[in-house]
Amino acid sequence: MRKHTRIDECVEKLCQKGCSQVWGDIDTLENGESLPETQGFDASERGRVLSELKTVMAVYQGRCKLPD
Repeated sequence: MRKHTRIDECVEKLCQKGCSQVWGDIDTLENGESLPETQGFDASERGRVLSELKTVMAVYQGRCKLPD
């Protein structure tokens, strides 16, 4: 079983903010900016958070409703 990391904890915390906010957070991270939840993370860790968020949000296909 995979160890729960601080990256996982950060992604979970971000996802609790809701779909619309997560898309905004993805944009922020893509612009190379940090989020309050990623304070203390280096660029590599922020990149991992971004990658995980994109994977989680892929099911929504850019919208905040599940596709039919």
